[in-house]
Amino acid sequence: MQTSIVVNFVYPLPAPPEATDQGVVGGGRRELKSVPFISYLSALQKSQLLTDDMVNGVEIRCEEKGSCPASCHLCHHQAMMGGVSGRGHSGNSRSGEQPPPIPVLLEVSRVVPLYSLVQDNVTKEAFKSATMSSYWCAGKGDVIDNWCRCDLSAFSKDGLPNCSPLRQPILRLAPYLEPSSTMVALEWMDVEPLIGCKVSDYVIQHKRVEDPSEAEVYTGEVLSLMDDLFSGLGSSCVVAGRRTGDHPHSVLYSVVFKCLEPDSLYKFTLYAVDSRGSHSESSFVSVRTSCPMVDDSRAEEIADKVYNLYNGYTSGKEQQMAYNTLMEISPPLLYRVQYHYNAHYEKFGDFVWRSEDELGPRKANLILHRAEKISHYCRSLLRSTHIQSRTDTMAYVYCRSEEGRPPSNMWHGSLHESRTMCMEKLISVQRNTYSNTKLR
Repeated sequence: MQTSIVVNFVYPLPAPPEATDQGVVGGGRRELKSVPFISYLSALQKSQLLTDDMVNGVEIRCEEKGSCPASCHLCHHQAMMGGVSGRGHSGNSRSGEQPPPIPVLLEVSRVVPLYSLVQDNVTKEAFKSATMSSYWCAGKGDVIDNWCRCDLSAFSKDGLPNCSPLRQPILRLAPYLEPSSTMVALEWMDVEPLIGCKVSDYVIQHKRVEDPSEAEVYTGEVLSLMDDLFSGLGSSCVVAGRRTGDHPHSVLYSVVFKCLEPDSLYKFTLYAVDSRGSHSESSFVSVRTSCPMVDDSRAEEIADKVYNLYNGYTSGKEQQMAYNTLMEISPPLLYRVQYHYNAHYEKFGDFVWRSEDELGPRKANLILHRAEKISHYCRSLLRSTHIQSRTDTMAYVYCRSEEGRPPSNMWHGSLHESRTMCMEKLISVQRNTYSNTKLR
């Protein structure tokens, strides 16, 4: 494990006599005189308490801000300007001598584990063990190979070791696939550390939420990444993938939901499960799918057809044909038919009045009631002057497990150990474009 550490030294520290000036003050307390850190290092070297090997990861850079003890080989002296004159008997610098610089910056010149600076093998191993335990096992266990052996005091209330707890996976929308009227793509980074707990599965739950403030009674559909998605036993409406992340040893998981309801609010929840059965904290994303797809050309054709059926004397056969046509189309398309009818033929009576007059109040009410299910937001879009359809082709990763998996209560491995076959697939996504001006 490579560790880069910045250390602030605060004097007094254990030092040789020449680095301190001790005196007895009132109450028998000793007052320690502070000295520059470079003088402290020099004094340690003179007293043979500091060897060159103990500072092999430290470099001192200097600037022209005073004098530097000549005995300190760690201080990099700049070239003297104008030559150097000899010293007098007093040892003070003469006018022609450039004073050596004093160090003002302490840096790590190369990254090494902190415990490698310790020379004693027993101390080094103890330091290494403590550092690894603190970093990977929260200081409550020992690192054994690539897992944590927890101390007896590091167990949760349910009796499971928790010195290497599961981190919370952060669920987010996949940036490569914008949500459509029926599709949402989600992704998250793998939370299994290199050393410590082993993630055996991820569980994702999705449900349609009519009111965000409603009670959490309906749990929705719960899917296991391994048992349902990678195994292929789940619905073809939900596919999962796995690929390498942007950094080494990072894994990115993705799930694409392909059969959602348009203009609906969905809540997606994710949590991780480790090899001991513990669950991580959940994260969730709420997404509203876009408005339903509408074929504007067909809506205009149906509006013309209904006008022709309503025009003049309407027989019972023509009335039934108009009624069947308007009841068979989807509510968004019906709303768009009403828009086109009023745009072209309102001078002969608007759509509502003509339907009540030709079909009767009961049948007209059944037809118009279907359009009331559309949200106010989608209604405003369906009143746009122009609606065009387009099809986007997007790529996603699809993975299937290459091996059978025992029942989840008997399986104690890591997702990294599972063999999966992944491939990139293309999916067509239909979208509407709304505008009050003519689109190209």
